[in-house]
Amino acid sequence: MHGKRRAATPPRRSPVRLPSLPLVAGVAVLAISAGGAVTASTAGTSALASAGSRVEASGSIGSVAGQTMSRRGVIVSRDGTRQASEESDPELLALAEKQMTERAAKLDEMREAAEAQAAKIEENKWVLPLNSYGITATFGQYGLWASYHTGLDFNANSGDPILSVANGTVTETGYDGAYGNKTVVTLDDGTEIWYCHQTSIYVSVGDRVNGGETIGTVGATGNVTGSHLHLEVRPGGGGPVDPFQAFVEHGIVP
Repeated sequence: MHGKRRAATPPRRSPVRLPSLPLVAGVAVLAISAGGAVTASTAGTSALASAGSRVEASGSIGSVAGQTMSRRGVIVSRDGTRQASEESDPELLALAEKQMTERAAKLDEMREAAEAQAAKIEENKWVLPLNSYGITATFGQYGLWASYHTGLDFNANSGDPILSVANGTVTETGYDGAYGNKTVVTLDDGTEIWYCHQTSIYVSVGDRVNGGETIGTVGATGNVTGSHLHLEVRPGGGGPVDPFQAFVEHGIVP
């Protein structure tokens, strides 16, 4: 027995659920917010890009300034290098050392010459001819002499030692009329010193004598009125000059 066939029941479909009005409104709000965010993000990105451009531009300016300072630094460095190079130039150093050596040698030469001159002056320094005396007649006086007095008279006792006034060589000895016993010593500069009226003579022609060395004794020989030493100074063996002035010029006041 066949039963009645039931009509096939179509499968059920899940009903389409439309979003509720509040949900739609929320989505719309979210969309608007998202759009604003995107816009804000875009604007922020643009601002950052703009700021980055400024920073980049500033960096470029800084880079240019840095390059300029660097170039200046290179110039200063080159100047310093050039100066250091010049200071360390072997030829310049050698020339400077040569000049210093020559200068030192010249100074040594001048010092040696000065010392030699000082030694010569000291060696040829004049001394007084007597240790004890009194001046009784000066150069140029008139009186007992035929014309004027040609020397300086040192009053002393007979036998008192007579000293050579400076270094020299004995060029004459013996009796000479009014001068009595006389000794002539020619100094190294050619000046003749005459020692007159001696009692005794201790040196001979050709002898080398030094200042302060005894060459004879005081006497009263020749044209005299008493014992004394008559001393004359004759530069270059010529005419007599004032002995007093000659002594003063050599640092001695009789």
